Amino acid sequence: MSASFALALRAAHDAAAAQHYPKPALYMVATPIGNLADIGLRALHVLSLADAIACEDTRHTQGLLRAYGLDRPGLPLLAAHQHNEAEAAQALLARLQQGQRVAYVSDAGTPALSDPGARLAAAAHAAGHPVVPLPGASSVTAALSVAGIADDGGFVFAGFLPSKSGERDTAVQALAAEPRAVVLLEAPHRIEALARALAPLGARRLTLARELTKQFEEIAQLTAATLAGWLAEQPQRRRGEFVLVLHPAPPHAHDDVHDLRVLQLLLPELPLKTAVRLAAEITGQARNALYAQALRLRPQATDDGEKH
Repeated sequence: MSASFALALRAAHDAAAAQHYPKPALYMVATPIGNLADIGLRALHVLSLADAIACEDTRHTQGLLRAYGLDRPGLPLLAAHQHNEAEAAQALLARLQQGQRVAYVSDAGTPALSDPGARLAAAAHAAGHPVVPLPGASSVTAALSVAGIADDGGFVFAGFLPSKSGERDTAVQALAAEPRAVVLLEAPHRIEALARALAPLGARRLTLARELTKQFEEIAQLTAATLAGWLAEQPQRRRGEFVLVLHPAPPHAHDDVHDLRVLQLLLPELPLKTAVRLAAEITGQARNALYAQALRLRPQATDDGEKH
């Protein structure tokens, strides 16, 4: 443990010890999303009080506790991840029934937001045990805070879109008509696929946050149509964890969704130019704009409308 975190532990005790921390209780503890200094004082205090810590990855949590000087001998670390959460809930309930304080931490950020933890909280509630939130780092709110979007309509947290291309495209169609801001999460190995899926949204604004709170943090504002090109410009832009804020749809978004849907229905059945011509007649939109959308939807098409 560094000297700076020794000071933080003392500050945590001084600031947080006066509050009552019931037992038994499940404590949902937010942990840093990159920068270790983002831990909360109450989080440090509760982790020092916990009789057991349930965690998404025991090795990761062990390192986190060691960094803060909280790795006590004999402290049980209980694995509770997406593949075993239902079973882990039963082990957690057994400890709560014994009157213990159990803290839960995911690998980064606030538990149960695209991370495990929701089933644990639900099981504790159902058994009549208190579930106590300890707020802190969240990539969702961090990205929203820099997006510059007026909070007059709220936002939608969509998290990770489906991995299969067809299901992902269907999800994007639904987002195209969403009048509120939408927060998306994505991993580095899927960011290019997400960029291709978002491209038909054209001029819809995006705020992209990459590697939040870390040394190579990057924030960029661009459009859905230019995201793929922006990623391709520099290899490091495709590395790290991503949060994307899709800005609220403009008032004419419903028309855009209709045009997009018409193209999506025609393209599988017709040559590209024919599909564009019919879409222009149906929607009344300019052929050039529809043609550009069609190329984004079906980039493997050649100029003569045939596939390679």
